[in-house]
Amino acid sequence: MRLSRRILLTSSAVGAATAVPAAAWAETRIHPALRSDPFTLGVASGDPEPDGVVLWTRLAIDPLAEDGFGGIPDGSYDVTWEVAKDERFRRRVASGRAETAAAIGYSVHIEVDGLESGREYYYRFKTGRWTSPTGRTLTAPSRRSMPAELRMAFASCSQYEHGYFTAYRHLAESRPDLVLHLGDYQYEYKAGVYNSPDGNVRDHEGPETVSLATYRQRHAQYKADADLQAAHLVAPWLVVWDDHETENNWADEVPESGSDTPVREDFLVRRAAAFQAYWENMPLRRSSVPEGIDMQLYRRVQWGRLANFHMLDTRQYRDDQACGDGTKTDCAEAWDESRTITGAAQEEWLIDGFHDSRARWDVIGQQVFFTQRDADAGGPLRTSMDGWDGYAASRQRIIDGWVEAEVRNPVVLTGDVHTHWAGEILPDFPAAQGASVGVELVATSITSGGNGADSVPEDNAALKINPHIKFRNAQRGYVETVITAEQMDVKFQVVPQVTVPGAPVYTRRSYTIADRDRTLHQTYDRPVDAATASTDDRVFADSDENVDDTLN
Repeated sequence: MRLSRRILLTSSAVGAATAVPAAAWAETRIHPALRSDPFTLGVASGDPEPDGVVLWTRLAIDPLAEDGFGGIPDGSYDVTWEVAKDERFRRRVASGRAETAAAIGYSVHIEVDGLESGREYYYRFKTGRWTSPTGRTLTAPSRRSMPAELRMAFASCSQYEHGYFTAYRHLAESRPDLVLHLGDYQYEYKAGVYNSPDGNVRDHEGPETVSLATYRQRHAQYKADADLQAAHLVAPWLVVWDDHETENNWADEVPESGSDTPVREDFLVRRAAAFQAYWENMPLRRSSVPEGIDMQLYRRVQWGRLANFHMLDTRQYRDDQACGDGTKTDCAEAWDESRTITGAAQEEWLIDGFHDSRARWDVIGQQVFFTQRDADAGGPLRTSMDGWDGYAASRQRIIDGWVEAEVRNPVVLTGDVHTHWAGEILPDFPAAQGASVGVELVATSITSGGNGADSVPEDNAALKINPHIKFRNAQRGYVETVITAEQMDVKFQVVPQVTVPGAPVYTRRSYTIADRDRTLHQTYDRPVDAATASTDDRVFADSDENVDDTLN
C-alpha cells in the first residue's frame, strides 16, 4: 500500500504541525473509545532539532493480531499529546490532537516545534480514558552553541528469538542524551528458521514477513518488549535500517535470491510493504514517508557545534553484492570504480556535508563494516562482499572526501556483524598503510547470535591479520560514548548472556579518541575469563553476513 504524503496527522496547539486535510478522513468514522489499553507498544521520540523533536506511538490492544492492526477496531481515533518540562506535567509547554486510522497502521507521528533548544522534556499521549507511559526526550542544542558534553549510545541487531533484550534495559538505565540504532532492529524470519547456537529462547509470531500485515505484526511483537520500550522511553533515537527490516542481504531492487524478473517484481512489492511498516513504527519525520518503493532515510542531525550526525542508507541505493556475495578471495569486481554502496546522490550529499561542516566531530552512522577486514593471513585479500570491502572504490571516495574537506574528527559507527570491534581507518586500502585518518567503532548485537563469547587476544586472527584493527569481542551489548570538545570516550558494554533475562552489564574495554588525533587510546581492559572465552580465530565466525549465507 502506498501512503499519500497528505495522509499524515493533525495537531493543534503550540508546537506540532503536520496538518491533515479533512477530506483525508472523509471515508472513515470516529470509533467509540477503546475498552482496553491501546498503548501496549510504548512511546518513542526521535530526530531532535534545536526547536523540537518527533513524538511517536502506535495504538494496539492485541500486538500479535494477524491482520497487523493490533486488534484496533476499524475507524479513526483521536489521540491527544502533551509536552512538559517536568514528569508530572505541571509545566506543560505544548499539546495538541492527532487522528490516526488503519491506513497508517494506527501510528501517530507528531513533529513538535517551538521548544527551547538543548533541554530535557517529557511527553505522553492519551486516547479515551487511557494514558500512555511518559517518555523523556531532549531537543538539540542551538546550532551555534558548544555543548559541554553529549552522552550518546549506539546499538544494532536485536533478533527476538535469540535472547532477551537485557542490553536495551541497561542502555536505558545509563540515561543517554541520544541513541543511534544502526539497523537490524527486527528480523524477518518465521519461527525456528534462524536459530541461535545456544537455542532460541522465544519465537517469532506469524510467517516470514512479506506483506504489510506481517511486517506490522512483527514490528508490534518487538515493540511490545518491555526492555526495548524502556530504551525508547529514555531518549530520542536516530534510526537507520540494514537488511533484516526488509530481507536478508537485499541490494536496491535486487532480492537475496537474485534479479530474475518474477522474483524481482515480488521483492519490490515486499520492499514497499517493509518501508511502509518501518515508517509507521519509527519516530521519523514526514520527510521520510515512503513513496512506493522509495523512502528518504539518509539525513543529517546537528548537535550544536559539537557534532554532526550523518545517517546513511547503505541498502536502498547500492549495487548488487560483488562476486556472488559472501566472503570472497581477490574479487576484482569489488574494486570496480563504478560500483557504489551509497548511490551517487547520497555520496555527493555526504561529501558536501563534510565540506560544509564546522563541527568538532563528524559522526557517520551506518550499517556495515567500513574498515578493510582481511580474513587470509599471507594470502590473497579475502573479504566480505556485503560490507564496504565489496565496494572498495566507493569507500575510498568517502575517505578522500573527508580528508580533502579537512574534517577535524571523523568517526564511523557501524552495526551488522554481531561483534564489538574498534579500528583505525587508513588512507589507502588494500595497502593498509599510512597514518590513521579516522576511527571506526562497531557495536555488537543486542541478542543476534545468542550468548556469544569473549575472545582471547593472543588467539584472535582478525587482529593479527589486520593490525589497524585494535579490538574484537563477540559478546552481546552496545556502545556508550561521552563526546566533548576535547575528546570522545568510548565504552564497549557487554552482558555475559542473553538466554536468561536480567544479566548484569560491564565494560569490556574502553578507549579515548582525542581531538584531532584520529587514533584509539585504550584506557581500560577487563581481563578475559579463560573459562568462558572462545579460542575460535576465524575472522568472520560471528559476522551477520557470514554465519550462514542463506539466513544472515
